[in-house]
Amino acid sequence: MSQPEDSPFQTLHEFVKEAKGRLSPGNWDYLVGATETETTMMRNRAAIDSLAFRPRVLRDVSKIDFSGRFLGKPITLPVMLAPVGGLENFDPEGGAPAGRAAGDYGVPIMVSSVSMPGLEPMAQAGQGPKVFQLYVRGDWNWIEEVSQRAIGAGYDAFCMTVDTAIYSRRERDIAKRFVKPWRVRATGQHFQAALNWDDVKRWKDRFPDTPLALKGIATAEDALLAVEHGVEVVYVSNHGGRQLDHGRGSLDVLPEVVKAVGGRAKVWVDGGFVRGTDIVKAIILGAELVGMGRMYCYALAAAGEAGVARMFRILQDEVHGVLGLLGVTSFGQLDGSYLHPVAPVVQPHVHSAFPLTNLTDPGYR
Repeated sequence: MSQPEDSPFQTLHEFVKEAKGRLSPGNWDYLVGATETETTMMRNRAAIDSLAFRPRVLRDVSKIDFSGRFLGKPITLPVMLAPVGGLENFDPEGGAPAGRAAGDYGVPIMVSSVSMPGLEPMAQAGQGPKVFQLYVRGDWNWIEEVSQRAIGAGYDAFCMTVDTAIYSRRERDIAKRFVKPWRVRATGQHFQAALNWDDVKRWKDRFPDTPLALKGIATAEDALLAVEHGVEVVYVSNHGGRQLDHGRGSLDVLPEVVKAVGGRAKVWVDGGFVRGTDIVKAIILGAELVGMGRMYCYALAAAGEAGVARMFRILQDEVHGVLGLLGVTSFGQLDGSYLHPVAPVVQPHVHSAFPLTNLTDPGYR
């Protein structure tokens, strides 16, 4: 697939370099950093890098369908823009440019409740599928009110993040005394700490016709509980390594969750996915949708809406190439026989998928 000659971005790693030059040190550390030793973040990449492909050859791959599904409906690519707080630190319009780019391209965005310009403006920012993600900051009446607003605004599904009962120690911020503006505004953390399975049941009883996703599932046991509570989407995530340190990589968790769910709910995943190869691996292991957070933040910081739009095209080219070289013409032809466990080639870190960045430069870590 041809590359447009007029684009300043021909590879994904060029977004990383441009974003690094544009962002303040505090915002850069927020984007690339994680919790304490950052072990979970590194394991996200290690899990992805620990799988190699087993390609098949001499098959007709002259026509390739790289489309995906979102809650059973067709989308251009099986990718979703994951929820990210504080997008206004990467673009003056906050998440609106990313929402427009996702809508134009034909993939969903999950809108964070702690990102500008807010619930209703983000619903209007793009014409594509969208999910509203909630950090609980109030009692049941508050949850119900926000949920009704999201449903009324046209969101296709609702999401509760469930791995933030305790806000983690993010030492890049602490060491540099950087206080994120949206953390200053945040109140009611104790409501998130009190969130439990009874609240999930209450939500499903109150809003039975709206699909509910639980983001932050990291075990088969909790995946099974989610299904038993009527949850439509089990979202495997470790918050990009930003919450529990020394956790497992998301791709390591994915197979046990898919097995536990047993087709009774959709499974989404995020955590270190930045390239077309990463997307294909996750789909092979049973994910319906792959969330990307840091990658689109690089593109947003580098070039706004145009950057995110260009990122989608590069990812599309990468996925198209991977499917063709694996000897398949659609995701549906893939199964576990196309993967093989291996040792990672390089020491995993947040940018190990981009070897053309200067890996010896601490500024990119």
